[in-house]
Amino acid sequence: MSHRILILDDDTDLLELMSMLLSDNGYETLTMSSGEKIFEAIQMFHPDLVLMDVMLAGLDGRIICGRIKREAGLHGLPVILISGTHNLEDSLLQKGAPNDYLAKPFDMTFLLDKIKTQLHFN
Repeated sequence: MSHRILILDDDTDLLELMSMLLSDNGYETLTMSSGEKIFEAIQMFHPDLVLMDVMLAGLDGRIICGRIKREAGLHGLPVILISGTHNLEDSLLQKGAPNDYLAKPFDMTFLLDKIKTQLHFN
């Protein structure tokens, strides 16, 4: 059974690229370009990992991440945040922190390595 990854980014080109890359590497993906229904998507899709942009239309991925980490039954769900404008290193030390982060632009091989680390296999 393949691992499931929920990808949330309002850049539809990047969303499509990440989805294709992950699908080509054996992952099952669900993509979202808006975060308003992320908790419904998590409940329906049961992802093994969430890959999410920080800057979303009207929403902050760091706040959504914090909500995921506080939600009963979801606090163990790995979250990797992506940002082209924010230094997320300090975010790793805060309550409700993501498990990891990526700065845009990033190499797709580096993305795959981070995902494998969070899913605990090499």
